[in-house]
Amino acid sequence: MSQARPNHSYDDFRKNAAAAYAAMMALGKAIDDSGLEKSLTELVKLRASQINGCAFCLQLHANKAREIGIPPEKIDLVAAWRETTDTFSQPEIAALALTEVLTKLAEGDALDRAYADVARHFDDDQILFLTMTIAMINQWNRIAVGLRFPPPARRRASTAA
Repeated sequence: MSQARPNHSYDDFRKNAAAAYAAMMALGKAIDDSGLEKSLTELVKLRASQINGCAFCLQLHANKAREIGIPPEKIDLVAAWRETTDTFSQPEIAALALTEVLTKLAEGDALDRAYADVARHFDDDQILFLTMTIAMINQWNRIAVGLRFPPPARRRASTAA
């Protein structure tokens, strides 16, 4: 009896596809070094991972969000960001809208509106790296879902100052 899909771990991917893993990590480092706020990129990664149903990436980025001090209400409500009034900043709202448009590959007016809104909050280079962030997490989601990565352990935010 064969499996319909492969079942690999993140560690399998790192070890057996080392060059691909290194390339993905290099892209992540370029994004981290771009000057975009880490809290913004983690919210974007959470939202795309929710849309894509990627348990591995959801848990990984929820862990990271807690570690860097993103308020719990933002982590809890990122799936319903449109329904909140005071939880997310205007730049975060614009970034989350762009995340949804690019993750679902909306075209035409929706994409044009999302980029116009993002342009009110970010400069051209920031938009470039925000777009790369969305593309990168979508790639990771497809790898993790496709290879059935099990979610990492949940980590709690440190309470130490």
